[in-house]
Amino acid sequence: MPHVVVVGAGFAGLSATSELAKEGFRVTLIDRHPYNTFQPLLYQVATGGLNAGDVTYSLRYFAARHSGVRFRRAGVTTIDHDSREVVCDDGVRVGYDYLVVGTGITTNHFGIPGAAEYTMSMYTRADALKVRDTIFGSMEIIAGMSDPNTGAFTIVIVGGGATGVEMAGQLAELKTEALPQTYPELNPAQVRVVMVEMGEVLLAPFDDSLRQYALQELIKRGVDVRLKTAISEVHPDRVDFKDGSSMPVDLVIWAAGVSGSPLLREWGLPIGRGGRIETNGDLRVIGFENVFAVGDASVTVEKPLPQLAQPAIQSGKFAARQIARLYRGLDTETFAYFDKGTMATIGRGDAVLQMPNGLKLRGVTAWLGWIFLHILYLLGGRNRLQTLMSLGSRYVLPRRSNTIVGDVMETPKLKAIKNS
Repeated sequence: MPHVVVVGAGFAGLSATSELAKEGFRVTLIDRHPYNTFQPLLYQVATGGLNAGDVTYSLRYFAARHSGVRFRRAGVTTIDHDSREVVCDDGVRVGYDYLVVGTGITTNHFGIPGAAEYTMSMYTRADALKVRDTIFGSMEIIAGMSDPNTGAFTIVIVGGGATGVEMAGQLAELKTEALPQTYPELNPAQVRVVMVEMGEVLLAPFDDSLRQYALQELIKRGVDVRLKTAISEVHPDRVDFKDGSSMPVDLVIWAAGVSGSPLLREWGLPIGRGGRIETNGDLRVIGFENVFAVGDASVTVEKPLPQLAQPAIQSGKFAARQIARLYRGLDTETFAYFDKGTMATIGRGDAVLQMPNGLKLRGVTAWLGWIFLHILYLLGGRNRLQTLMSLGSRYVLPRRSNTIVGDVMETPKLKAIKNS
C-alpha cells in the first residue's frame, strides 16, 4: 500500500489518519508535540477547572491503536516536492506517496504593535498553563500584600468570538464564586474582567437574538464589555485604544483572530486568505496532485469553511477517502460540509446553540448539550471520565472553590507595586 504522511495531529489530522488506517494505507503521523490537544476545553485549563492532562492524549498510544500507523515527534521545516519527502527539523527526510497537511492555526495579531510580545493566547496546552499560572500566581501575590486593596488585577480579553466569550464568562464566575473562598483577603471588586471587541456584536456567526442574549448574560456576570473598541498598541502594563484612551492591565488574552502557521509559506504551497493553504473543491492543494490540506490550515477557494472542529473532522475524513479513490483509479469528489450546529458556553448553566435548521437554544438546555458534545469528542475513556468528574465538581457542588493552580508568575504591574 502507498505511504501517506500526515503533518499535524489536530482534529483534521487525526480524522484523516484514522480513516487512512481503515483503508489499509501505511501512515506516518508527524507532530511537534507527543500529544493531541482538545482545544475547545483549554479555557477550562486556563481557569483552573481541568488539568492539562485531561485535554491531551498520547499520540503514540493513538498510533498503537491503529494498524499501519506510526508516529514521529518532529517539526517540519520544509517539503521537497520533487523528491516527495517531508524534511524534519532533526534532519530526517520522510518519503511519501500522498501528503496531508493539517497543521492547524496560530494567533493573528494583525500587526498591532506589542500584541505578539505582551499578550497570551489560548491555542496550546502551554498557552493555557501560562494564563492559569499568571492569574492564580497574581492572586497569591496580591493576597500576601499588607494591603491587598492596592493590588487591583485587570484582565482584558481581546475578541468577542466563542473563545473570548467562554473565557470572559468563566473568569467572571471565578471572580464571584471561587476567589472569595480561596483568597478571603481579596476584595473581588479589585478583579476586573474586560472584553474588547472591534465589531458591533459578540458571536458574529450566531443569530442576533443569541448575540444579544450572550451580551446581556456577560454583563450580568460583571464583565465590562466594550463593543466597537479597537486596540492600537499593547504595552507590558497597559493597552492603548484607537480613541486615544489607555487602560492599565495585568493580563491581555488575545482571542481576536487566527492565521495559518508562518512556516507554511516556506513549504512551497499556495497561501491565500488568513495565511491558509489554498485548495480545490476536493481538498487537493492547488497545483499538486498528491497533496491535500485539511482543517484550519486550509481554505477552499470556491467555498471557504468556518474554522471550527466539525469542518476539520469532516475534511480530514474526506481527504483520506479521496486518497483511497485516487489509489483505486477513481476520480475525486467535491467536499460538502455537513453543518451540525454552532455553540458557545457563557458560564455555569448557560450557553447558546444554533442549528442549521433554524433551531436556537439558550440557557441550561444548550449548556447541557455543550457538556455532552465536548465530553463525547474527547479522546480516551480516562479523559472523558476525569473531565466529567472535574466539571461536575466545578459546576454541581454548592461552592466551587477547588481550582487547580500551578507556579506563581507575577505581572510587570504587580512587580512594580511590590518593589515600590
